[in-house]
Amino acid sequence: MTTEQGIVFAVLAATLVLFIWNRLRFDVVAMLALLAIAIAGLVPTDDLFAGFGHPAVVTVAAVLVISQGLVNGGVVDNIARFLGKVGHRPTIQVLTLTAVVALCSGFINNVGALALLMPVAVWMSREAGRSPSLLLMPLAFGSLLGGTMILIGTPPNIIIASYREGTEAFGLFDFAPVGAAITFAGVAFIALVGWRLTPRRGDESGDDDKLFSVGDYLTELKIPEGSPHAGATLHNLLAESGEDRDVVVLALIRDDKRQLAPSTYKVLQENDLLLVESDTESLQAFLDNTGLELGSQDDADTESEEDKAARKSRKKELNEGEVQLTEAVITPESSLVGQTANRLNLRERNGLNIVAVARQGHRLKRRLGDIRFNAGDILLVQGFEDTLTGTLSNLGCLPLAERGLRLGSSRKTLLASGIFIISIVAIVSGWLSAPVALVSGAVAMVLTKLIDAPGAYRAIDWSVIVLLAAMIPVGQALETTGGAELIAGQMLAIGDGLAPSAVLVMVLVGTMLLSNVVNNAAAAILVAPIALSLSAELGMASDAVLMAVAVGASCAFLTPIGHQSNALVMEPGGYQFGDYWRLGLPLSILVTAVAVPMILLVWG
Repeated sequence: MTTEQGIVFAVLAATLVLFIWNRLRFDVVAMLALLAIAIAGLVPTDDLFAGFGHPAVVTVAAVLVISQGLVNGGVVDNIARFLGKVGHRPTIQVLTLTAVVALCSGFINNVGALALLMPVAVWMSREAGRSPSLLLMPLAFGSLLGGTMILIGTPPNIIIASYREGTEAFGLFDFAPVGAAITFAGVAFIALVGWRLTPRRGDESGDDDKLFSVGDYLTELKIPEGSPHAGATLHNLLAESGEDRDVVVLALIRDDKRQLAPSTYKVLQENDLLLVESDTESLQAFLDNTGLELGSQDDADTESEEDKAARKSRKKELNEGEVQLTEAVITPESSLVGQTANRLNLRERNGLNIVAVARQGHRLKRRLGDIRFNAGDILLVQGFEDTLTGTLSNLGCLPLAERGLRLGSSRKTLLASGIFIISIVAIVSGWLSAPVALVSGAVAMVLTKLIDAPGAYRAIDWSVIVLLAAMIPVGQALETTGGAELIAGQMLAIGDGLAPSAVLVMVLVGTMLLSNVVNNAAAAILVAPIALSLSAELGMASDAVLMAVAVGASCAFLTPIGHQSNALVMEPGGYQFGDYWRLGLPLSILVTAVAVPMILLVWG
């Protein structure tokens, strides 16, 4: 092992540890890796930031913009509109939802497709009197399967296409034979057998009117001035709420001092805050019976007089205007992640009031305004009916309440579809390369006002862009220093004498396991040069091993951190970390069993 190879291996090892540790953002970790190899002199200075102009990176950005344009045009929502007509049988519901999300994920960003259909799945679960946990995990896995079918379906496909040896990269539909086979098999398995392996969470009785079960919310309730409960005991307040209440008082806050588990004989005063834990139905009943008010998350002590006046005015508007109360999940890309309600000042900036927070498996004991939001948290929010959906979208939150679909005008739908189809035809006919055709499509959607310029920038997941741009030179350093050949040699020693099918299984399963703990794009970048070196040593077709890497990188079914789709359904479905392998493991085995013969048949 040379010194350069040792440095590359050390950087990659540290990078993987930081990816798995998950305390730093993965794009920050990727930039640290890039800087490390730059300081070590393993990549020429002129090539160091070439990844930002790499065709794969440009293509991913363009696909994300086009995906949002299709959403705004109502293309996918027109499909979702018909899903409520499939009936209440679980097999039919799972089959329909999983098939539709898989089809959509082939052409648009799989997280975007999932986000569109999640509210539909939750609504269908409620109508059928079942827990959403039955539908949401199959929906997430279906979005991952569908992304394997087409070049633009998922970033790993785009990355792998750029590694193809020879003059031409993989075409738009070159992934279809293998991707369609595993998608068909996966969807069939999930619909017939797999959904029975999902955990049951929440009350599945038909009497439950809650949208879904996320555990109890944490919220603050205020004893208003003039309340009959001022001067009375906490016991009297709880007794008045009714026998069927399900409200737990965790703390009493008075003069910014918090008393945990207050005695029921504690005498209440005006402007006292009660930190309570409750589900939405019990909370509403408690408010109706007691006349208490929802507390505010604003830190009034640090406000100027003008800010206080603005806050009171905004609060009055929210209380008196056409307002709506809805539940929303914080996505991994949300600007709320790591922030608190006090610092965000959402009421004044966005006309949004955070009423309560729920976090699966955790009892939140901090004041509502001091809770630092995590991806997957469920927020109970209040806002103006006409702007609530757009506000949540801008904040990176996904509404989970029953909603009217944004069908848009038929003109916009046809326009969005036409632009996308023209881009696809340009690629298939060979008239334009994929990056040029897709960037042209993205620009056309901006020019036709299907998406405005700020919206186009918001549609791009810049953390993924930075990850790809930074890791591409790192992967190239692994190849140029001979590190990939060294690893391939070790794998060759292990797999000496193995059949090509066994080698493909080793590559596919290894990539699949890696993608369950690190970002799938990063897994593709790291494994691709190693797989190419291995194929050269064994005399196998390079296309075959690259296809194995693409499938393995896209099929992260074992953990919630393996893909954003998995993380997005964790809280609404009530899943725990260990729930994913129950359906994910047999599905991974099935994908491997179908993918390897298909790869050998088409590319071997």
